[in-house]
Amino acid sequence: MPFVSRSDDGAIDSVFEQLQDGRAEEFLSDDDPAVVAFRNAPPIVSSVSARQFRLMLRRSGLLDQVKAWVAQQDGETQDAFEYSGTFVKDSPMMTAGFAAMGFTPQQIDQFFTAAASL
Repeated sequence: MPFVSRSDDGAIDSVFEQLQDGRAEEFLSDDDPAVVAFRNAPPIVSSVSARQFRLMLRRSGLLDQVKAWVAQQDGETQDAFEYSGTFVKDSPMMTAGFAAMGFTPQQIDQFFTAAASL
């Protein structure tokens, strides 16, 4: 039977086996639907390797479009795309690039989740 804490929107954001004074004081059963959903939620992917990122671009048919966009950016962005070992979802380059491609936040999350599986 876990103790849970909740985010401002009321969703469970942590589960603990022990009472956490001031943080997780709500006690729920293990089979509570909210606890089950939290425990079975896919992990949040915040970064992927360069290999994963580029393979996902290729599989999505976006590699040439992204390379063309990068070629029009400043030198630092070009270097980051070419030489980064890790691509971080919330970095300024990623934010600008995905905005230029017209991605929604949900599509960005889906892209990174799919890339992480490669």
